[in-house]
Amino acid sequence: MRFRFSFAAAQAALALTVGSGFVGASLGCHGDDVGTGGSGGGGGATTSTATSVTTTGASTASSSTGGFTTTQITHVIVIVQENHTFDSYFGNYCKATAGTAPSCNDGPACCEAAPALDPSGQAPMVLDDTANAAFDPNHQQACELGEIDGGLMDKFTSGTMCSSPKNFAVAPASVAQPYWDLAAQGAIADRYFQPIAGQSSSNDMYFAVAGYVFTDNQFKPNSSGKGCTLPAPTQSYTGETTIADLLIQAGHSFAFYAEGYQAMKAAALCPLPPADCPLHLPTTPCNYDPSDVPFEYYAQFADNPMYMLDYGALAGDIASGQLAEVTFVKGLGYHNEHPGYGTRVSDGTKFVDGILQEVAASPLASSTLVLVTWDEGGGYFDHVGPPPTSTVDTQPYGTRVPLIAVGPFAKKNFVSHEVMEHSSIVRFIEWNFLGKTGQLGARDAAVKGLASLLDPAKTLLPPD
Repeated sequence: MRFRFSFAAAQAALALTVGSGFVGASLGCHGDDVGTGGSGGGGGATTSTATSVTTTGASTASSSTGGFTTTQITHVIVIVQENHTFDSYFGNYCKATAGTAPSCNDGPACCEAAPALDPSGQAPMVLDDTANAAFDPNHQQACELGEIDGGLMDKFTSGTMCSSPKNFAVAPASVAQPYWDLAAQGAIADRYFQPIAGQSSSNDMYFAVAGYVFTDNQFKPNSSGKGCTLPAPTQSYTGETTIADLLIQAGHSFAFYAEGYQAMKAAALCPLPPADCPLHLPTTPCNYDPSDVPFEYYAQFADNPMYMLDYGALAGDIASGQLAEVTFVKGLGYHNEHPGYGTRVSDGTKFVDGILQEVAASPLASSTLVLVTWDEGGGYFDHVGPPPTSTVDTQPYGTRVPLIAVGPFAKKNFVSHEVMEHSSIVRFIEWNFLGKTGQLGARDAAVKGLASLLDPAKTLLPPD
């Protein structure tokens, strides 16, 4: 049964504060088994036969609710950080011996620690703020596939031209504790993989269309900021349907908040970098990078002020309860933890914390699911081999990345072992807001949803 949740019944905001200052309530999603499956696996986004959805006159980001939802979860916020594997952030949080595949789900004892040595005998470096700021591993697809070595995971530190001892790096509590605290009060997935081996943009596209579009950072969108980032051909897709199109067509609201977006649009050339950006140059990671926003590649959303918003508006929209039902958030490079260029992990955890604090203090606290994930592993070592190449779009999976579910609907101190990826988030959005999964005809028709992360007692749904 689908029903609309009343905000009048949600005035008591749940605010769980941990020592780090993170406020959260972990939520997951009952995506696969309850939702109605779509037609079988389709092709990638560029070959989709789905009809394009007209967005003119559709509901705007200021519309708080636009229709029925399958659960009491009426808002979903997806925060996308960058370029870290599960081992690099949770390798010192998890306590089970590497390779033991624990079947329990209760906290750190039920997920595998990073190994003391990688397969080549290399011990991990300490991934603190200084190390993160100083080194950016090669994370092009060719390099990652060589290092993954068919799932052996044995060539990250030696054996290929891309290998480096610095690729095996594990964060200590001094920088990762905020994320560990979120995991303790909510739910994490320890088998959540980047959907395609390689760089950020190719992985980001799965948030939009749940399928393959291009490899690595092959293209950048034909939108604001295209001249202020690394050289690449521009690309704009027309006649293609994204998850945002499906939401809008069904009367739901969607928005993407990008930090630095307004400054980029207002600048005659490239805006000056923020004073606190360590690189001090008018480019990534100090300025808005359109290639980090997958919806900008689609003509109906490129610089569309109905859906593309500046991060500066996010706090006010949360506080007023006028946040779009499905919201993506992307910080500037020095706030999303991308390695190298002076970027500090602690600046990223503070960025995420600020958003969670805003949600916890708002009218949306008791009905909002926040998902914190990373676009790809960034070339860092992870000891768990990826799933086989997808049969839907024939693209190879990359390493694990963290997924943390935050909010009142999540199982607490829970570790899910279900195999998932970015398309799993799309599948959940389809199920919760549209009542039917697989509508994009891509991996959303084949992957697991986020069911294992949700507490059925809180969602009023039967257990898996």
